[in-house]
Amino acid sequence: MNPASHQNEILSVMALAPVIPVLTVRSAEDGVAQARALAAGGLLAIEVTLRTGGALAAITAIRDAVPGAVVGAGTILSPEQIAEACAAGARFLVSPGASPRLAQAAAAAPVPFLPGVATASEAITLMEFGFRALKLFPAEAVGGVKLLASLAGPLPDLRFCPTGGIDLAKAPSYLALPNVACVGGSWMLPKAALGAGDYAAVEKLAREAAALRAPA
Repeated sequence: MNPASHQNEILSVMALAPVIPVLTVRSAEDGVAQARALAAGGLLAIEVTLRTGGALAAITAIRDAVPGAVVGAGTILSPEQIAEACAAGARFLVSPGASPRLAQAAAAAPVPFLPGVATASEAITLMEFGFRALKLFPAEAVGGVKLLASLAGPLPDLRFCPTGGIDLAKAPSYLALPNVACVGGSWMLPKAALGAGDYAAVEKLAREAAALRAPA
């Protein structure tokens, strides 16, 4: 399936809230607890990174137990992970970058794919595969707001989800850019709160993040 058929879908996911929270989960139960708090706070698009052994089970559990959430899989590094994440129930996929092999597989993925880029050349390469929605990663390290503002002129058709080093204070500068649809981050999931099981704090931080900008 050509990614062009998925571009409206991924843009719709990006428009659900100004922030896509990025989760690292210990277990399915942990993932559900985080997702419930985030969704209650208004952050409905949720990216579970495939960095832990419990990630795939958490995606399935969130899909089944948190009906308001749109759960996706992040840190996709290989075509094999595309199949695994889709089988687990991921409704969208995110990668930190894209090799030629991964880009080709992403273009044929059965669900919307948000591939990562760090340069104009990488963005143009993915445009050739049909992508119009991209993740800028690691955003702060590669130029952040200034880089995205510079890309808006020569690449006006692209929309970005910058991720990496962004927090509540930095997010508004990104969201003010015309080519930024949303940002990604994990600041609403502080380790201390998660360790203490303080999901009320997570919900409060999620609500602050959701209020950064009304959904498009």
